[in-house]
Amino acid sequence: MYGCRWMCSDVRDAVAVEYMLNGRFEDAPVFWKDSDIMPAKKTTVLTADDDPQLLRLVMRNLQLEGYDVLVASDGKQALELIEAHQPDLVLLDVMMPKMDGFTVCQRVREFSSVPVIIVTARGQDQDKIRGLDIGADDYLTKPFSVEELLARVRAVLRRAQFLANDRTAAIRTTTIGDLTIDFTQHMVTMAGRETILTPTEYRIISYLAQNAGRVVTQDLLLEHVWGAEYIGESHMLQVNINRLRRKLEADPAHPRYILTKVGIGYFLSAHPGAQIAK
Repeated sequence: MYGCRWMCSDVRDAVAVEYMLNGRFEDAPVFWKDSDIMPAKKTTVLTADDDPQLLRLVMRNLQLEGYDVLVASDGKQALELIEAHQPDLVLLDVMMPKMDGFTVCQRVREFSSVPVIIVTARGQDQDKIRGLDIGADDYLTKPFSVEELLARVRAVLRRAQFLANDRTAAIRTTTIGDLTIDFTQHMVTMAGRETILTPTEYRIISYLAQNAGRVVTQDLLLEHVWGAEYIGESHMLQVNINRLRRKLEADPAHPRYILTKVGIGYFLSAHPGAQIAK
């Protein structure tokens, strides 16, 4: 139903899964194989869903790709694990007991910029938009294949890693009006006060700042921020642009900085003061 049926490859996997699903991570036995490769630090992914079968499917396939995996069966447990373990990526199902995925994402954005993928049901476009609007970096629609799951995970992690390694920009800072972007610190300030952005929001505003005064097409922005496979998904860009305006503009309905060229794309005004005079 979700791409393939998960099965334990041997009794060791079954034992490990049982400990993981019961939240007894510290007590889980460690089994060694001659073929095991133990990197210094694996990428950690937290996946949260109240469907045990899907949770096992996702966990096992992520493990087979070499990720460390934390699992949660409800929103409250997911939030606690995120706070305690600071994973590198979070997969959040929308509909969960105790605390839904939207609420978890909102709470996480109060203290972390960890990449978040919202998992929604097919046809629930409002869920996708709402998830992106509250700070999710991407979405995944059920039912999904293992290949799609892994591709989305790789894409989001790749963007996050690119952001973390992008410390070599020739221009250290850009100031436009009251907006300042520090490329070395990945920090955005408005009138001297830091504005907290998600990794996706930062990549959008930094790319627009590098092209200040020039229109950047929607497809070019999608390719730069999300990847070539996202070209055409203009709604993802629109939601993030709207969110950026709410954070950076004094009046998001009448923006001075992030402007729209209808039918083409967006640009960061090189002279935001001129927008006031209009």
